[in-house]
Amino acid sequence: MGLKLFNTFSGKVEDFKPLGEVVRIYSCGLTVQSAPHIGHMRAYMVRDVLVRWLVHLGYKVKTLENFTDIDDKIIEKQKEQKRDWRIIAEENIAKYLDACDKLNIKRADFYPRASQHIEEIIELVNKLIEKGFAYEKGGDVYFKVRSFGNYGKLSKKNIDDLVSGARCVPTEHKDDPLDFALWKAAKSGEPYWDSPWGKGRPGWHIECSAMSMHYLGETFDIHTGGEDLIFPHHENEIAQSVAGTGKEFARYWLHNGWVTLSGEKMAKSTGHYFLIEDVLKDYRPNIIRLYLLKTQYRHQIEFSRERLNEAKAAYLRIQTYIHGFENLPETTEPLKLKEFTEAMDDDINTPMALGIIFDLIKQGYEKESLDIAASVMFYLNILGFAQDKPEQPIDEVMEVLREVKAQLKPEKSTLLNAAAQDLWNQLESIKSSNEFFPNIVNVLLNMRNRLRKEKDYKLADFIRERLAQKGIQIFDKGDVSTFRVEAK
Repeated sequence: MGLKLFNTFSGKVEDFKPLGEVVRIYSCGLTVQSAPHIGHMRAYMVRDVLVRWLVHLGYKVKTLENFTDIDDKIIEKQKEQKRDWRIIAEENIAKYLDACDKLNIKRADFYPRASQHIEEIIELVNKLIEKGFAYEKGGDVYFKVRSFGNYGKLSKKNIDDLVSGARCVPTEHKDDPLDFALWKAAKSGEPYWDSPWGKGRPGWHIECSAMSMHYLGETFDIHTGGEDLIFPHHENEIAQSVAGTGKEFARYWLHNGWVTLSGEKMAKSTGHYFLIEDVLKDYRPNIIRLYLLKTQYRHQIEFSRERLNEAKAAYLRIQTYIHGFENLPETTEPLKLKEFTEAMDDDINTPMALGIIFDLIKQGYEKESLDIAASVMFYLNILGFAQDKPEQPIDEVMEVLREVKAQLKPEKSTLLNAAAQDLWNQLESIKSSNEFFPNIVNVLLNMRNRLRKEKDYKLADFIRERLAQKGIQIFDKGDVSTFRVEAK
């Protein structure tokens, strides 16, 4: 079948055909006036999974993700916090990259900042003026929207319909309310750079065009970003880029749906969001990845603790299955490869791909097989899940041990009490071991089996029930008992 992607520009699912030997991808990065929220991270998770799949298919990939480190919002933060805009930007970039590393989001090849590419921005603005697509007034430079015939094609907006919603503010000198700023004259107390039009700074839209073309060329393969950027940001990017070069800007436009909160888009501007650093305090990175990938990237996803807890339970099922195998071999011929490939080639259909993984796990629980487990691990790696170990609720298991020990009365059989004391002594001797957690659980399992032999079913059942409450399930097979850590 081959990889197919939904192209916002055409409004259709299209066969992916790269422009050259290297697939070049530009992702609209953060405006770094504040720390990233989980809605932001979804956009970069989409880029991450897309890149992983392209690499799996054998493509070479070159990625670029910018930081908007100078714009109106950052200047506002500078005034509000009375701190230099560069310090604010640097802090929030560090928080973002830290979150990416924790979530196992592959770093882009380049992270250019708008403030580092003023020369390229000025050069592009000059070119637009020379070609008659832009004009200067009072130190500001504006793009003439009506001069670009295909304006609105990405967002499917009619230029005449935009007029009623367009406006000019008192500080602007536009010839037409539809025109947008390429360069802004500096106001008192604001950062600025020298330009042919006086001291000023770039507009938001022009930054992305200048940086993407500088690193990826005038035409590149894929442009990604949130659906909220389609208009006006990406529409304006296309207009100024194509006007400046006379060439197609990006071949495929991929847009991810919002992460919503109570049905509304998460946004810094409204304060309606959850910071990713706070979500990471409560949920492991792989759980967040699973939560985001359970919904196909073009659809909106509601943020809630309930949904995250569902992802936690689902991931623990994956985790406990995989960790039932030691020294799992790598595989080059995974099971269900055709089905998994069809799912991912179908516009990166991660929900369907995850369904295949869970089908394999179900088979694996019914029939122990290294081939099944190796196949599960193969697909988890492709989807970017980092290898980790199940959570080990050591303190909670110790609590159960103390409760059980308190119930071992002196009048019970000498044999049972002696065995229990031996087990307790064993526990004391393994406290420094790397296998501490499984050993203390096995102490309880051995104690329970001795209780069953002594027909003390009440205390034996108490151990099973209390461990289950702590997220540890017991499985009996004859006289042998095993356990598995599951969701609480």
